[in-house]
Amino acid sequence: MSGLDRDRKRNQTISFRMSPKERRQMEARILVTGMPKGQYFIESLLHQKIQITAGKYQSDRLAVEFKRLRQQLEKGGEEAEEAVLNCEALLNQLVQLIAPEEELTNGR
Repeated sequence: MSGLDRDRKRNQTISFRMSPKERRQMEARILVTGMPKGQYFIESLLHQKIQITAGKYQSDRLAVEFKRLRQQLEKGGEEAEEAVLNCEALLNQLVQLIAPEEELTNGR
């Protein structure tokens, strides 16, 4: 079955669990937007504003993620290529989070 998705642009599947009430709310939101479900999820997840509150828990999680990526890079091979892509995505998200804060502190 996975061979059928090889030539697709979007060949990755994401799933998660919801309560019946949460699902009804989600379905209503999708209906109101008029978007297809896939487009709604992509837009919602990739274009929402992310806020990080500084604290030990968040910084520890970030440190663990960087350590995991470093270990993948050290192994080399396909894992290293995947780690580079993950690093790039992680750093892009961090830059997007920091940029608005810098604009506020620099008076822009």
